Amino acid sequence: MQGVQLYGRSRMLRWLLGSREPQGAAEKSAVYNINEEQPQNPYTELQALEGHHDIVRYLIKVDDYRFASAGDDGIVFLWNVQTGERLAELHGHTQQITAIAVLSRSNLSQQKSHRILTASSDRTVYIWDVDTGKQLHTLSDFYSTVKCLIVLEHLSLWLSGGNDLRVWNFEWELQCKTDTFDDSGISAIIEIPKNCIVAAVDRELIIFKLTLPTEEYPNYNIIELKRLYDHQDNIRALSNVNDNTFVSGSHAGEMMVWDSLTGTLKADECGFWVVSPPADSHSGIKMLRQQNEVSVQNIISDGKYIFIAVGRGIYVYSLETKSVIACQRTAHDLNVLFISEVSSRQLMSCSEDGNVRIWELREYQPSPEASSGFFSMWGFGRPNKQASHVVKKKPESTVCHKLDLIGDLIGHSGAVQMFLYFEEHMLVTCSADHLVIIWKNGELESRLRSSALFHKLEQENGLQLCL
Repeated sequence: MQGVQLYGRSRMLRWLLGSREPQGAAEKSAVYNINEEQPQNPYTELQALEGHHDIVRYLIKVDDYRFASAGDDGIVFLWNVQTGERLAELHGHTQQITAIAVLSRSNLSQQKSHRILTASSDRTVYIWDVDTGKQLHTLSDFYSTVKCLIVLEHLSLWLSGGNDLRVWNFEWELQCKTDTFDDSGISAIIEIPKNCIVAAVDRELIIFKLTLPTEEYPNYNIIELKRLYDHQDNIRALSNVNDNTFVSGSHAGEMMVWDSLTGTLKADECGFWVVSPPADSHSGIKMLRQQNEVSVQNIISDGKYIFIAVGRGIYVYSLETKSVIACQRTAHDLNVLFISEVSSRQLMSCSEDGNVRIWELREYQPSPEASSGFFSMWGFGRPNKQASHVVKKKPESTVCHKLDLIGDLIGHSGAVQMFLYFEEHMLVTCSADHLVIIWKNGELESRLRSSALFHKLEQENGLQLCL
């Protein structure tokens, strides 16, 4: 059976699935919660898709109606997001999948064909045809696991990152590569302007320049331009902000904003976890540090704000003011694994606690008493820079921001690894419980079913009249 169709309010979903609480959720803290009634939450129906038999870590959108899922069982499934139908089952890898990407090509008639690239701990990269489900090519000359893949469609190239950085064309031919790194290798790659690439290697960021063939030099080449050593711990998140800016985050809670054109530091913040503990309680300090994990798990940006998942919390950083403007320190019971902006001022997060939550960034007018110390209470910033974030007095007209919880989706019994957002309020989530869930707008689905039933009755009545 490919899936089970279940309907009802989100608070009932985990019970309906017969699932248990995620591991570690027994000792829950006082997280920010929402009432049973969620008028702004459209996701009141779900469809659970079965097939995987291990943790599902990756989801990737192929087009407006298809997506792929992959994880530790080494299998890739291709699904129809509208119906939940399993379109293809791709077998080949012998170990867990570590990276996935979609490559699109246009033919002479401007029709697009799609390929899926998958990397695995078995030290191979497979190329799959999305339409046929067939394996087109296998690359197996890697010396270590490929941890990241990125497609540069405007250059008809794609890159793989492991213990070196390799550049490939769309015919799966190796064009050039870097020297081998002695440490654990590349964990993340992004593209920045002027054919440059940023790679995260442990606690370093390395900027490479990709040189294209010319009449004088007919081959591709990749040249190291600069190394950025500012992080004090391993880099966990790397993301573009706009054409001129990118951002990185580390296991120690550091967030750094960089100039893409010069490779210089624009802003840096760390110590997300800083809380004023009881002066006479050493155990209290230890407990607070355990409860407020400092690692930056995920970073995204809409060009105006940077949204950061830090431990169990979510922070909103303004690029204009270079300060935190809103946060939920305990947005989830356990660590937040993935965040994404789904619409203007609406954000989603998923966590090890098995929940997916919808947040809205709202403006409000603070009272004069609440203005003092507005930012310092979050402890965002380096400990020796805390005073710079304390606002002594704000004018009454000052607009402040807050993250309000407007939806809570409870259906998975394990850590939710990531999600995909589709138009018309369709959401796809994957989890350690081996399930992929399609969440749907209940009101819209009800109207569609009513319309389909009406057309069916209309056709039947028309046939009877003809008879």
